[in-house]
Amino acid sequence: MVIGFYRVLVIDEILPHSPADYVRRPLVPPESPTLGLRHLQFEAMITAARLSANINDFALVAMLGLLGLRIFEACGANIADLGEEHGHRVQKVRGKGGKVVLVPLPPAVARAIDRAVSERDAGPILRNARGGRMDRHAATRRLRHLAETADLRIPKMHPHMLRRTFVTTMLDAGVSLRDVQIAARHADPRTTIRYDRARKNLDRHPNYILAAFMASGT
Repeated sequence: MVIGFYRVLVIDEILPHSPADYVRRPLVPPESPTLGLRHLQFEAMITAARLSANINDFALVAMLGLLGLRIFEACGANIADLGEEHGHRVQKVRGKGGKVVLVPLPPAVARAIDRAVSERDAGPILRNARGGRMDRHAATRRLRHLAETADLRIPKMHPHMLRRTFVTTMLDAGVSLRDVQIAARHADPRTTIRYDRARKNLDRHPNYILAAFMASGT
């Protein structure tokens, strides 16, 4: 956390260099073993959620994939956290370390949340089949059901995959690394880069070049 803080100060040119540059830290794999959804897969997931008879599905996918919330943030969100600031629909999100931020709600996300909330004025935004607060296990089951409905070949669909999709889709859309880091609330920009690197390594793998070169004989 401290190392990430100083790195942000260097990026913003507040400090010339980080005093934590030479602090030894645990090794982190250069790329993430988990990939996010591709663009068309994400669209199919959103469509399946929007058409689902379960009113929580669209809100769940929107909060994870379009807001980039962590699963504990989405499941912990309450109706009382919804509001308006300077003409924007917003949601108060309680993140890591109890840090509270206001996240703007694009129209599609606001509609999804309104559908889940319905006529209620208190309680959790996302609910399970019994009407209680949805937890990560119930969320995982709903996402796997939606992936099957959308005919996505994803053997182990889980909530964090949509947060990764949030990051990679933003980068695909041309959003700067710095802005994506801020939107995802990553303390360290290397975390943002790791989310994207594994996918790019597959997209640009030399196997495709070889197969194209040998296409006439295969």
